Amino acid sequence: MYSYKTSGVCSKEINFDILDNKITNVSFVGGCNGNLQGLSSLLEGLEVEDAIKRLEGISCGGKNTSCPDQFVKALQEMVVKNN
Repeated sequence: MYSYKTSGVCSKEINFDILDNKITNVSFVGGCNGNLQGLSSLLEGLEVEDAIKRLEGISCGGKNTSCPDQFVKALQEMVVKNN
């Protein structure tokens, strides 16, 4: 399980696994429960690169980031640490 502490969003942490380059077991701590459950469900089984392409740069309200964008940052950090 990989854990990432978010910054600038309502959720405080994102937890997930990667198995054969596919995202699994995504959970957000805090934030908009219904939306983040939906996002977690949509991410299940998605390849890492596809998630990054789809979610990178999404903003929320007046913020420069969002929970989906923070998930991309978590994926990118995980990729760097594992290479």
